[in-house]
Amino acid sequence: MSSRKKLKMVASSMEVAAGKAARAEQASAGFPAAAAVPDPEVRAVAKRRQFSAAYKLSVLAQADQGSGTGAIGELLRREGLYSSHLSTWRRERDAGALEALSRRGGRKARSTPEQKRVAVLEAKNARLQRELEQARLIIEVQKKLCMLLGLPTAEDKPSGSES
Repeated sequence: MSSRKKLKMVASSMEVAAGKAARAEQASAGFPAAAAVPDPEVRAVAKRRQFSAAYKLSVLAQADQGSGTGAIGELLRREGLYSSHLSTWRRERDAGALEALSRRGGRKARSTPEQKRVAVLEAKNARLQRELEQARLIIEVQKKLCMLLGLPTAEDKPSGSES
């Protein structure tokens, strides 16, 4: 840290201490207590910016129309954007216009227990369908093999009730 910054920090801390001492003297001298002054150092909580699809399209149109040196840079400074915003929005526009531009990021909504149960049952149903198709193929191959070898199949065998 530079010596100039250190001096500024020491000076500001001395001013704060002097202000506190002066308020303490006023309170002890019988003066009414000064109203609580809000701390000017309180920082606002940062919030992620969200841009509407219409705004994105208008900025892209302005950027595409920008002619001359520095026109896009001027637009970005005026709107408080980065060049990566433009490239991302162009890619999204080319992929699917307003649908892609209005898409919201972040976590997906939580599914209800019923939705989870339906998903599990659908996966089980798909697995059983694949197994059934595989079993049918095996049976078809067995039938063809029996026909080639001249062996009787279940269809050719007489049933147990007919004698």
